[in-house]
This record gives sequence, structure tokens and C-alpha cells, in this order.
Amino acid sequence: MDMMKKGKLYLVSVGPGTADLIPPMAKKALQESEEIIGYALYFNWIQDWIEGKKTHSPPLTQERERAQLAIDLARSGKIVSLVSSGDIGVYAMATLAFDLMSEEEEFSVQVIPGISAANACASILGAPLSHDFATLSLSDLLCPWEWIERRAQHIAQADLAVVFYNVQSKTRQTGVYQIIKIMQEHKSPQTQCGIVRNAYREDQSVRFCTLEELSHQKFDMLTSIVIGNRFSKRKGNFLYTPRGYQQWEQATSLQGSNLPQKAVWVFSGTKDGNLIADTLYQKGVPVVISVATDYGKQHLQQQYPHLSVVSGKIGKEKRGQLLQQLSAKAIVDATHPFSRKMSQQLMGLSKETSIPYVRYERESIIQQDSIILCKNMEEAAKKALQQGSRIFLSTGVNDLSTFLNTEQKNETTWFVRITPNPDSLNKAFDAGIPSSQICAMQGPFSTEMNVRLWTDWKIDCVVSKDSGEVGGFREKIAAAQQLGIPLVIVQRPAVDYTVVFNTIEEIVANFDEL
Repeated sequence: MDMMKKGKLYLVSVGPGTADLIPPMAKKALQESEEIIGYALYFNWIQDWIEGKKTHSPPLTQERERAQLAIDLARSGKIVSLVSSGDIGVYAMATLAFDLMSEEEEFSVQVIPGISAANACASILGAPLSHDFATLSLSDLLCPWEWIERRAQHIAQADLAVVFYNVQSKTRQTGVYQIIKIMQEHKSPQTQCGIVRNAYREDQSVRFCTLEELSHQKFDMLTSIVIGNRFSKRKGNFLYTPRGYQQWEQATSLQGSNLPQKAVWVFSGTKDGNLIADTLYQKGVPVVISVATDYGKQHLQQQYPHLSVVSGKIGKEKRGQLLQQLSAKAIVDATHPFSRKMSQQLMGLSKETSIPYVRYERESIIQQDSIILCKNMEEAAKKALQQGSRIFLSTGVNDLSTFLNTEQKNETTWFVRITPNPDSLNKAFDAGIPSSQICAMQGPFSTEMNVRLWTDWKIDCVVSKDSGEVGGFREKIAAAQQLGIPLVIVQRPAVDYTVVFNTIEEIVANFDEL
């Protein structure tokens, strides 16, 4: 008679790692079951509900064996629970169990939902998944890597918030950084991100950073990464994504209605970029100038109130739509020499829209005999720590984490000069720089001012970028030489620009026939 008894298979979710987050349905299923199957760690969370029951715990790598055992026991008439952490239907055991079952099974099946890693991490961070979002596993054990990259590309292009599962293991160290690079190609570098390790477990840790800073972070298999969309915001120790995008629609409407048709779009953020736009305007060429921040817009409009300005990091997709809707005549890339990603995006838009692209690249004035030249920020951080202990950073706020995360001496003190806007100040504070070590002023700066500031702060090493004449680079060299302190300089990133001009006169002459 017992052999004719129909069994039951519960596919049970036990959440991220605490009994408080296990749903009552799971508790009921476990209590009804005769035998329990799962990874041994999960039993710690449900011990009170499975006392006296027969348990099976094949090792972590034997998922198929676990699922098959549960099915065999259910076929024999047993009431069985196959247990998985998180939600058993999300990157977990449910799909494997269904795959191994036949369509003629006589036992019944019930899936018990739970709190997935995505939900758990989102709740710890705040509410980053409040609008459309995706999840992506970075493990290529069950999915070809090229598929993972292709899916990441589509997620980034759609500007969806995303949660990365299976981020990094001992044998998969570099893949996550390749995926982050794909995100950076399409999302704003200031996109807000959260990193959660061991959500709702004893050694839980939480970090916040921007997408630009994410590639400098370290992870493991216990880590989940949440990347927001262009609207995601930080508020205190929380990250959230607004549900409605009405502000975006209003901004788009305002931008499109007040901007000239068939204009040359100058993408600026530098003094010489603003001068290019104004010179073209004075020659009668319709011009739109685009800057990254509202602070940049305010500063620009004080000097050039007659220019049409677009501000904000609106993303590649919307930027391309605006260029096409307004029949842009050309794209002038006058962004900072270190804005490599923005330059690549503009060249990509030029190719996609058939709008001509030209690059204004201010000339370098590096004197290699008077500086310590470095290829990137990581190298500059190491060189600076070798040279001094009171180090002045004139590299911008976005690279602070690279310097502060480099292994350093206990007596090292960092001083920074940043633009005077709330976003930059908040980033400096978040990085751990006290207000007494921050100079928030708009440059460029004279030799005399550099000398006075560095003397007052007793600076013994300065780090800067190869920003060129307009960026006050010559004055930094002169001040460092006068004080006899080492100057560490980061070289410009190599970019294969399609068309390059090195003077404003060349740029303007290029548009004489418009």
C-alpha cells in the first residue's frame, strides 16, 4: 500500500541567511516533509524546523545529485523538501529539478518563493530596483562567456539598473572587470552603485561608489553588485531609483524646444571648449554647448549668457536622439583630455548618426626632466607614496579612491583641490577626506597661489594630470620647482581620435563654410 502512495516535492526557498527572512510557507513545507535535501550550510538556518527528520547534504558542487535524489524520494512516495538559499527559482535548484523530472511524474510539486539575493541586497542599499531592472550572472560555468558579454551590452544600452550574481571566484578573477567596462561604455561614469557582501549574515559589509570607481573595487563569490540607472540617487547611506521619470521628460522637452536647429554641438567642460563655442557663435554659426553638470552650466552662463546650453549626464541614447531631432551639423569634442569615455561615446554617436566629428586636443607641455611621469592613476599613487607623506592631489575627485585604496604608510596625509560644487564635495567627504584638507575652488591657479597653498599645508609631493596650458599645468610645474618638491604627472589616456585639431583657429576655420 505504501508503494502506491503519491509523494510530494517541495522546492523551498530559505532566503539570504537568517530565519527571520524565511517565509511561513517554507516553514510549513519543512515541517510537513519527511526528508530534507540541501547544502549543509542551509540547514543552520532551518534547524528548529527539521529536528528529527532525515537530511541529505551532497557537497556544493553536486547540485544535479541533490535534485535527482529529491525526485527519486518523491517518486517513492515521500514528502520531500529540496532546499536552496535565496529564491529557489532564481539562479538556483528549481530549474534543475524541473529539468530532471519527466512529464509523467505522479508526485505533486510546489515551489515556495523566497527572498532572492537581488531583493536582499536592494533592501540593504535602500531601493535601487524600484523601476525596470535586470539580473546577470557572471559565471560562465553554465552559460558561454560571449552570451554574458552580449547580455551586459544590451542591459547597459537600455540603461537598466542591474544586479550581478556570481561576481568573482578564485578561477574567475577578470570577467567582472570586463563587464564593468561594458557598463562604463554606455552608462554615465557617475552612475551610483552598491556593493553588498554576505547580505543578512554575520559579516555583512556594504560599500557605495560610482560606476567610474567600481573597476577599482575588489569582490568575491559572496559579493553582489548593484548598478543603478541614470536616475539612481544617493541620499545619506541609501541608494534609490525613482519610480517616475517625469523630470526627465520635462528636461528633454525644455532642451529640445529652446535649442537651435542645424547647430554645431560643442561638448565642453573646459575653458578652451567654451571659447570655441563662443568664437563660432560670433562668426554666425549656430551653436549648442553641452556640459556635464549644472555647476558647469552656471559658470558658463556667467561668461557667455548668449550661448544655448545643455547640461547633465543624459546618456548616449538620449544624446543621440537630441542630435538627430535637432539636425546637428557637427560634433566638436572639446572635453577634458582625460575624458576618454566621453570622447569614445561621441565618436560612436558620429558613426551611428553620420554627423561629422572633430576633436580639439590641447597640446601637451610636459617637460620630462622636471617631473615624474606615470601612465595611469595606479602608478601615480605608488610613485607619490614613494616621494612624500603630505600629498596634494590635483587630479579631480573621481580618482580619489585609487589613491586612498593604495597600500600606504600610516603617516600619509592626503590633500585635494576640487571644483566647488556639492557633488564634488560629497565625493571627497565620502572618500574620507576631512574638510580641513580640501581646497574647493575653480581653477586654473597662478604659480603664486600654488606656492602659498602648498607651503601652508607643508606639501611634500604633488600629483596632477597632463592638463595642458589652459589647465594651469605650467604654473604647477613652476610652483613645484620653486618649492623643490616632486611633481608626479599622469599621462593622457591614448585615444584614437578620427579627426584632431590642436588650435582653436583650426577648429573655427573648419566651419567657415557652414
